[in-house]
Parts: sequence; structure tokens; C-alpha cells
Amino acid sequence: MLRIACAMLVVRGMSPFLLGLLLSVLAAGAAAAGQKEGQDASYVWKVLTLQSHNARLVILSTTLLGGASGMLGTFLLLRRRSLLGDALSHATYPGVGLAFVVMLLLGGEGKWLPGLLLGAACTGVIGVLLVLAIRNTTRIKDDAAMGIVLGVFFGVGVALMKLVSDLPGADAAGLNDFIYGSAASLVFADFLLILGITVVAGLLSVLLLKEFTLLCFDESFAASQGWPTLALDLAMLGLVTAVTVVGLQAVGLVLIIAFLIIPATAARFWTHDLRRMLWLAALLGGLSGWVGAGLSALFADLPTGAVIVLVAAFLFLVSLLAGSARGVVPRALRQGRLQRKVGRQHLLRAIYEILEGQHPDVSAPIRNLPIAQDALLAHRSWSLPQVSRLLRTARSEDHLEEAGKGKVRLSEAGFGEAARVTRNHRLWELYLIRYADIAPSHVDRDADLVEHVLDAEVVHQLESELRDRRSSLEVPPSPHFINQPGEALDHGKAEP
Repeated sequence: MLRIACAMLVVRGMSPFLLGLLLSVLAAGAAAAGQKEGQDASYVWKVLTLQSHNARLVILSTTLLGGASGMLGTFLLLRRRSLLGDALSHATYPGVGLAFVVMLLLGGEGKWLPGLLLGAACTGVIGVLLVLAIRNTTRIKDDAAMGIVLGVFFGVGVALMKLVSDLPGADAAGLNDFIYGSAASLVFADFLLILGITVVAGLLSVLLLKEFTLLCFDESFAASQGWPTLALDLAMLGLVTAVTVVGLQAVGLVLIIAFLIIPATAARFWTHDLRRMLWLAALLGGLSGWVGAGLSALFADLPTGAVIVLVAAFLFLVSLLAGSARGVVPRALRQGRLQRKVGRQHLLRAIYEILEGQHPDVSAPIRNLPIAQDALLAHRSWSLPQVSRLLRTARSEDHLEEAGKGKVRLSEAGFGEAARVTRNHRLWELYLIRYADIAPSHVDRDADLVEHVLDAEVVHQLESELRDRRSSLEVPPSPHFINQPGEALDHGKAEP
């Protein structure tokens, strides 16, 4: 599953950046580990190539866990239940202590891992059911219900662990490892358990993708169409519970919430498509587990769970800044391009409207003549620095040509673009007046909010709606009054 996701992202050009970044981090960590602890190159190579048995178990287990956590965390994020993973993980804590006591009473040693995980799963399911019961039977919202369950169950777990540690003849040492995780203690049976859970979680997420998508985006509509929303909700939470429980030993109940939410949140910055987001979240979670566990194996004093979460946080920071869909830097660049486009279109339309004002005969074609720069200041109430900046941008885009000091003249391409921009603006104005019942005195402001994103298909639809226009190629007259400056046009006179 992770290989498929990686291949998909390589095709789209994003993965090489992240992979190179993470490989450089891992290589730097390997070099630092070798220098600091005197490890020979063969050990570092064994860790990086998974030849070390212990390192291989830990790295593969955390990678699988990260992939499943990222995929299921996507549904939690879209359901706005990010806190549910935290409530669920804390609700498993008392189950560990109860399972220990039950196994002692049955004559066992009390530390049989499958029994402890079963107890954790039972109390985790109870916690989830309590959250749903509080939400569905009271007016308390999800966040308050999850906060209540989280605090109460974790408090019970802490008190129970204290009682267990004071039992005579009971060896409760190591139970607190479930709080922060102890990935180094993973054995092959644990790897098989994690493998089975991740495969089942991945397959069910793919098979129920349509149903989970509907549940995440419009639960009320799904219920109105007859879908079993409660059963689907329980199925989703059951998968989250299973992944949370098997992740307790690797990263601990405190950090498993980060494993569930951070990869999904980071993936959200790269795409708007749910399917791609699922694969990308699985990939980022898997990479976090791989690199974090690898660094932890190279640095003996670093806890695995904490390093994994730090790597995931690093990926989140990179996604926050550079994500192609919602990243800060790409979004700032898009907003800058849009602002330049809006400013250019406002300038061209202002010049065209000034030219129109100097031709009282509406049947005559508009002539492209120089206009005074002061006319732009009066026409749009621009400041002189704003006009100067807009004119510089227009000249760099070949929309203006030299017309003398204090004069502005459109180039041939600029005149055509100005006519197109003005035409689209007025088509939208006429549409709003006719079908949206907006007064002509207010339509210019409303049209100005939308006209800059009109594409060719929308313009064609506007033309179809306004078929009574005399020609689809002419620029319609403005449906509202346009103030014109008193002396804006140089009527063909030569410069002194």
C-alpha cells in the first residue's frame, strides 16, 4: 500500500522533494550517530538497509502503523473529531490495569501482551460509546463529550495503576510504558499483529471509502438517503480503536494522537482530493515511522515514539509552508498573482472607460488615443503611487506604449485586452441586473467581486443568457452612470 502511494506521488512531482528531504535527514542522523557513539559503518548500514533484526522489526512495525494511522486520521480530521483519538487513547489506559488484575486472578503472570491489549481495547470501545451516547442523548457537543471521557478515563487509569503497583506479589513494572511507548520491546508476534490490523484497516477504508466520504461531509444527507450512519460511524471508530490499541506499545497513548492527526493534517496542505489525501497521509505517516524509528535506532538514548512524532511535526511544517494546495508560500504567491491580475484589469478597464467617455457617438468605434495620467487618478480615486505601480506592471506586460510625459496610451494588445475585460465586466453587470435583481447603481461593486475569475465557459454562458444583445462581439454600454474626468483625452494633438 505504501509503495503504491509513493509511486502515485512520484508521478505527480511532489514525492521526490519530501523523499530527498527525509533521506538527507536520515543520512545526517546516521553520520552523527556514527561520530558520536563510535558506531562502525557496518552497523549504520545494517540499520539503513534493515539488516539488523531488532531495527527491522521496529522500523517496519512503526511504518505500517504510521500508514494506517494516517489513513484513518484523515477520516477523523474530516469528521472534525481530532480530539476523539486523544480521548480514545486515554480511555485505553484503565483497561491495561484491569486486564493485568484479571490475568493475575486467573493465575497468569499479568503481563501477557495480547491480554493487556484486549483490556485496552475494551475500555477504549466503552469510551467511544460513551462519547456517542453523550452526543446523541444530550445537547453536549462532541468536543465537550470527548473532553469529559478523556479526563475521567485517564484519571481512573492513573488511580488503578497506583493500586496495581501496591498489590502484594504483583510485578507491575513496565505497565507505564504504555503511556509513552516502548518500541524497542516489539517482537515478531507484535509485528504480525500490527501487520494484520493495518491490512484490515487499509482494506476496509478502501472498500467503505464512498460511505465514509458521505459520512464525513454530510451525515444528515446520508441519513436521509437511508444509509446506516450509526453503523458506519461505529465501524470507523472501531478501526480507529484497533489502530490506537496496537500503537500503544510503539508510541504510547500520549503520542498516538499525533500519529493519527499530524500526517492527515500535513496531507491536507497538498491536495483537495480525498483519495489523494488518503494515500498521501498514509505515505507521510509511514515515512514518519520509518525515519523516526531509524533515527531512534542510531541514537540509543532517543525514545522512538517521541522521535517519530518530531519527524511527523517536521513534515507538517514543510507541508504548512510548501504544500501546493494550501501551503503558506504557494498561497501567498497565488494571492500576489491574483492581485496583480486584478490591478491590471482595473487599469485597462479604467482607460477604456475614459476613452468611451470621450466618444459621445456610441455607434462610432472607440479610438485608441493617449489619455492624461491625471485622468486615471480622478477616475478610480487611486493614489499616485498606486497608479505608478500599475503602470509599471502594465508596461512590463506590453499593454502600454510610449505616449509622452504625463500621458498613457494602450498598445494594440493592451487595447484588445481592455475591450475584452470591459465587455466581460458589463456582461456580468447585465446578468446581475436582469436575474439577480440588483440595482444598476450598486451593480458595479457586485460585478467587481467576480469578474476577475470569469473564464471563457462562463462568458459563453453569459452570452447565451443575454441573446438580445445586438452583437456578441461588441462591448455593451455600461448599465450605470460612469463619472468621467473633465479633460482626460489628448485629441490627437502633437506633443510640444
